[in-house]
Amino acid sequence: MKPIIEISHLSKLYNDAEMYSLNDFSMDISEGDIFGLLGPNGAGKTTLISILCGLVKPTSGSFTIDGLNYAANANEIKNRMGVVPQEYALYPTLTARENLMYFGSMYGLKGAVLKEKVIDSLDLLGLLKFADKRIETFSGGMKRRVNLIAGILHNPKVLFLDEPTVGVDVHSKNVIIDYLKELNKKGTTIIYTSHHLSEAQDFCTHIAIVDRGIIYSQGTPKDLIAATGNARNLEDVFISLTGKELRDAI
Repeated sequence: MKPIIEISHLSKLYNDAEMYSLNDFSMDISEGDIFGLLGPNGAGKTTLISILCGLVKPTSGSFTIDGLNYAANANEIKNRMGVVPQEYALYPTLTARENLMYFGSMYGLKGAVLKEKVIDSLDLLGLLKFADKRIETFSGGMKRRVNLIAGILHNPKVLFLDEPTVGVDVHSKNVIIDYLKELNKKGTTIIYTSHHLSEAQDFCTHIAIVDRGIIYSQGTPKDLIAATGNARNLEDVFISLTGKELRDAI
């Protein structure tokens, strides 16, 4: 498959920082992948995604999404992109339906098309009977599912997911993962970050393990495990590459 994201020599040094968050980072992500971006705290994952989403400017380097350069085609790229942050991007006093109608309208959806998409999505994720309940009354798993819908109503070609199943029960996790797999089958490329390595091993088609702003290894989960001596699973690979040192930070 052709690359849908091409990253060339990206570096990022924040003001007053002593070390680069990204250091000459180059990588391609193929169209149709479920690509896992894994690494310990402070590895550079959030910085990379923030740059690709246009939230942070790189110190140097470049990237394209779907063949478009962000500097010259920011609005067009944003229309092809979906972002589901780890923190809930929802209005707690509005209902699920009101939230989704609002976010859908921001993507240019309107009228009967938007109403149908909201209803269909709520139904697929088991939330239709709660459509007119306020978000503040929802459980964590329910909020996580609405948060996901808000980022994919416009059928993005590329979807960025930051810890999409963190803090949810097993049933919600399974519904979310199954929904994302179906979305991917329909053509959406997914870039996914998580600390749930067993989930990443089962979910992702390709993985890059990053730390200290560089790529330590990348490939399919199966190939990464096979290439690491005595590794039984992705967690063993992760520890082998990044070490056991705690990454606490203030």
